Amino acid sequence: MGFDPKKTFIFSNFEYMGTCPDFYRTICQIQRLVTYNQARAIFGFNDSDCIGKISFPAIQAAPSFAQSFPTVFENLKKPEDVGCLIPCAIDQDPYFRMTRDVAPRLGLPKPSLIYSVFFPALQGNQTKMSASNPNTSIFLTDTPKQVKNKINKYAYSGGGDTITEHRERGGNCDIDVSYQYLRFFLEDDQKLEQIRQVCASKLILLNVLVA
Repeated sequence: MGFDPKKTFIFSNFEYMGTCPDFYRTICQIQRLVTYNQARAIFGFNDSDCIGKISFPAIQAAPSFAQSFPTVFENLKKPEDVGCLIPCAIDQDPYFRMTRDVAPRLGLPKPSLIYSVFFPALQGNQTKMSASNPNTSIFLTDTPKQVKNKINKYAYSGGGDTITEHRERGGNCDIDVSYQYLRFFLEDDQKLEQIRQVCASKLILLNVLVA
């Protein structure tokens, strides 16, 4: 995974909150600074949502601050000055935008973030792969033949709906799933650009290129 287990603190909210008052204290400080109206605007809560959903953003935000981990930073004179770098998926952005807004009012440094992008489902960029629907997903246990068959059969194409339309407009690589997969797995950027130009060509159909 690229980290040293000896220098890594892995914890469960359930267990850690019961043993570290500073962690719970940070949660309460965040909760006090975020109103229900703010939380509703950020996360889309409605009147039928349980209070657990409303309180969770503060729990998610608390580990962004070093003061929540006094034993980890016990050798530092001012652990509260330690910044936090958070690698996360883009769908976690609302939590940490809220966190960055709260940080100055806590007198703590804003966390920084590195966003990862979703690997698109076979049905298109706007969806995520679902384990419950094998037609939208590629599994690590799939054989190379199964992967090829799924892409050829189910992958959303950026080509025209008809041959005539494709000849007129060319392909759209931004929505073509096969091309998006190559952006992850093809290491040769020059070859990727060549494929993009071919995909956008009005002369070659995308399904022919994929096959």
